[in-house]
Amino acid sequence: MKKKIALVAGGYSGEYVISLGTAVTIEKNLDASRFDVYKIIIDRKEWYYETASGQKVQIDKNDFSLNLESGKVTFDAAFIAIHGSPGEDGRLQGYFDMIGLPYSTCNSIVSALTFNKSFCNKVLKDFHVVNIANSVVLYRHVPYSLGAIMESLKLPVFVKPNESGSSLGVSKVTSPEQLMGAIEKSFAEDNQVLIEEFIEGRELTIGVYAINGKIHTLPPTEIISKNEFFDYEAKYQGASNEITPAQIPEDLLSQLNRKAENIYLHLNCKGVVRMDFILNKHSNELYFLEVNTMPGQSENSIVPQQVRATGMNLMDFYGRLLDEVFRVKGSR
Repeated sequence: MKKKIALVAGGYSGEYVISLGTAVTIEKNLDASRFDVYKIIIDRKEWYYETASGQKVQIDKNDFSLNLESGKVTFDAAFIAIHGSPGEDGRLQGYFDMIGLPYSTCNSIVSALTFNKSFCNKVLKDFHVVNIANSVVLYRHVPYSLGAIMESLKLPVFVKPNESGSSLGVSKVTSPEQLMGAIEKSFAEDNQVLIEEFIEGRELTIGVYAINGKIHTLPPTEIISKNEFFDYEAKYQGASNEITPAQIPEDLLSQLNRKAENIYLHLNCKGVVRMDFILNKHSNELYFLEVNTMPGQSENSIVPQQVRATGMNLMDFYGRLLDEVFRVKGSR
């Protein structure tokens, strides 16, 4: 019998449209002979499924079910395709845990931790797995001193929302005069701002996933932005070159794979995640940037590129991810 899958898209953040693009790719590549897929849209006003005739049917939040004319639909698993809140910050995962519905991503604690860039950096720093850039965190309602920030960090720095994705609200600051404006720009996206020293070098990003308890890495991608850094335009509007697989020496590839696997293991990740690194131009050391527990997966996004570079197709890949969801559920 086919499994019923809730493909959950949308969300509460500026990444709503990106999530819809991710959901299109996933839906197209979930094997219709194995899965009945229902795309569920979540926004701040409603959670709903749209029928073929265009009728909106609201989700019953008591058990995340649908009451259709053909009968009640309950799901075997949720495939989460929401970037940002509530699908990447642990909120939706906590809800699914409470009602007993298995899902495709990291659990609520891991999602919340990795969504907060500063907290994630602090945890990883204690594991001594990878280098972490020096940084300062600001909170909206806590006074801060620009002078103290400049004493703690060396220019240039990146100023970014601490809990946001897709490079929304991110600035590169090269002079003290730019700092205040960059902080205000980030506060427009989030209540916390991370200010991080700039590491000059090559940007490398790698997909990681686990099947049957074994962690796998995908071929890494080197990102060469046409802009000053890998901002929203570079990510989603073609202002970057993405080289997959990255043209890097075998020893660096081995080191990157090993560090990515260690981070996945130490953070207790699940499903497919994408990890971003910088290869320091001066020391030739890898520095960790962040973990994306719900990486973009529209047709030309990085994870689909990396999957294809292995020789796998997306239908097989997503099928394996869902098989793992059911394997873990069955082992409990």
